[in-house]
Amino acid sequence: MTATTRPETAPPTAEPAEHAPTEPAARSALYAGFGPLLRRLHFYSGVLVAPFLLVVALTGLAYAFTPQFDQIAYHDQLHVQAVGGDRVALSQQVAAARQLVPGGDLVAVHPAAEPDATTKVEFAPAELGDKQRTVYVDPYTGQVRGVLTTWFGATPVTTWLDNMHANLNLGEPGSVYSELAASWLWVLVLGGVVLWWRHQRGRRSARRLLLAERAAKGVRRTRSLHAATGLWLAAFLLVLSATGLTWSHYAGANFSSLRSTLNSDSIPLRTALDGTASPDTGAHHGGGTGDTGGADLDAIAAAATRAGLAGPTTITPGAAGQAWTVEQTDNTWPLRKDKIAVHPATGQVVDTVRWADQPLLSQLTTVGIQLHMGVLFGLVNQIALALIAVGLSTVIVWGYRMWWRRRPTRDPGRLRLGAPPARGAWRQLPVPALVLAMAAAAAVGWAIPLLGWPLLGFLVVDAVAGRYRRSRGADR
Repeated sequence: MTATTRPETAPPTAEPAEHAPTEPAARSALYAGFGPLLRRLHFYSGVLVAPFLLVVALTGLAYAFTPQFDQIAYHDQLHVQAVGGDRVALSQQVAAARQLVPGGDLVAVHPAAEPDATTKVEFAPAELGDKQRTVYVDPYTGQVRGVLTTWFGATPVTTWLDNMHANLNLGEPGSVYSELAASWLWVLVLGGVVLWWRHQRGRRSARRLLLAERAAKGVRRTRSLHAATGLWLAAFLLVLSATGLTWSHYAGANFSSLRSTLNSDSIPLRTALDGTASPDTGAHHGGGTGDTGGADLDAIAAAATRAGLAGPTTITPGAAGQAWTVEQTDNTWPLRKDKIAVHPATGQVVDTVRWADQPLLSQLTTVGIQLHMGVLFGLVNQIALALIAVGLSTVIVWGYRMWWRRRPTRDPGRLRLGAPPARGAWRQLPVPALVLAMAAAAAVGWAIPLLGWPLLGFLVVDAVAGRYRRSRGADR
């Protein structure tokens, strides 16, 4: 862990806070058991997980600005000259798009939401797998502006950066890697906060906690910068970790189960037409033509307007005997997420679900995801994410710099940083505290498996190594 076993010989002003005499005995006993473990966890998780977090921070920084990248790379596809006047009927725009993509099911239509925006029509050719072919149509002329291969409406640039941030473009193995980093971020952040709070025991003040020590030099200066900056970032990092984990593979599945248990899933639209006559739309069926199948797109769009669905919307075809859906997709604050189900032939609204009626946990999940993606507050949200990403990257670099300056290969006489924490000290905790800690660890292990299982392995190794070294008369 640390580079030397020599005692601290710094001046009294730089004395480690652990030597301060003012802490109650019970709290001191708890820290005597948990403290060494926490220091080891913070160090080893930093060494092993920090590279992952650095990649996540940098890719997240790039992803936050994908709207700007899209405007540069795909301006001609995304925009038209806002000439004003009447627009071509939506059904004609979809028909023009169909000419460019003769095969594949129609999966979504995104009517132009701004005067200078194009209408986006998505098709799903079988050869593209889970990707789509999106055609961009001028709503004033009905002319096609371009065609791109997209992923749930995301452009190729956005798709690449999204996958790079989520899984390093490695698929499932990369997803596990990314979730592991997000899970252990909690240990790094909370452990660092506790350690810095403990370090300042007996001399705590807002200035000492939140600002780096000006007079400190060398490792102490780096540690002060590392800790103070980490404290500023702590709450933001935990929010980003939590919101990211809500749609991760393992923790996300557990979160979804919890939402279902609490009856907090999103309220679904009722799309069944209750036996009323309905044309076969041909959508989402292998072998179908993929066109509107007799559905009246113009009537569906008019129904959405009457229902007050302003702003960006997505029209999604229904299966045979099912209504089509129209949903608001305005992800900026305040969110507009109302949705309706519409009879595809008559334009009659079959069901309505308002955003305000969704369960609170469902709303918070959606808001959190948009915040995580840098969409919720527009440019302000993007700048905030950029500052957090740069701050986290800097904290990681400072952490490695500390390790490098106190690495075991250096001359111990040059580093007077004290002995490393004892292994297995947590086993000496009072039984009630140990039971509570194990119960909490089990709960965390269930909720966040990629934190819980590695943590369990670490505790076992730490205990065994501690027993082995004590049996040899060592404490390292």
